[in-house]
Amino acid sequence: MIGDDQTVRSIFGAPSGPPTPGGPDGRRSPSSRSGEATAHLGELLQRSSRGDEGAFAELYDATSARVHGLAVRVVRDPAQAEEVTQEAYLETWRTASRFDPARGSAISWLMTIVHRKAVDRVRAAEASSRRDETYHHRNRPVEHDSTAEAAHSSMEAHRVRTALASLTTVQREAVTLAYLGGYTHTEVAGLLQLPVGTAKTRIRDGLIRLRDAMGVGQ
Repeated sequence: MIGDDQTVRSIFGAPSGPPTPGGPDGRRSPSSRSGEATAHLGELLQRSSRGDEGAFAELYDATSARVHGLAVRVVRDPAQAEEVTQEAYLETWRTASRFDPARGSAISWLMTIVHRKAVDRVRAAEASSRRDETYHHRNRPVEHDSTAEAAHSSMEAHRVRTALASLTTVQREAVTLAYLGGYTHTEVAGLLQLPVGTAKTRIRDGLIRLRDAMGVGQ
């Protein structure tokens, strides 16, 4: 077990509370502040890739609530979600150099790591449960239909990954958060710092393009 929310803080010396927004100018537009926040998260990731523990601590404080929220949505267990959160941040620290701001936002990159870790945890738990339930059938030959079904599922997963790769970066971000992360349109807009209408448009256009790429009929 990796531990509770203090684990990453103790490793990287994160401050005890969320960072205080800089600058006294309250007259900046929401879009300006959102753009600055997005750019700042990307800068923190890039500094983290160079071993800047203070930048990583600030990144953790700025994003941990959203990261943990996604983990809870997927694994449905608070204790498991805490472990997934810590695993995701540890991987983020190790692989921050792979972040490319030209391919998407920092929060989308981070959420992708969290979602993958959470899904891996769910799959591992399901696999363990299946092993327990079917232990007495372990030497039984695999039915042909089961093999065919597994092959079909693998092919479908490959088709989805290929289709996702055909989307634009902004469409892929929105679709991933909405349909892999389980977020509502409003929540996706908040995560990507976009107007709700823009988020809905990106999700809709991404789904249309995804459907066309997969050859799904009207």
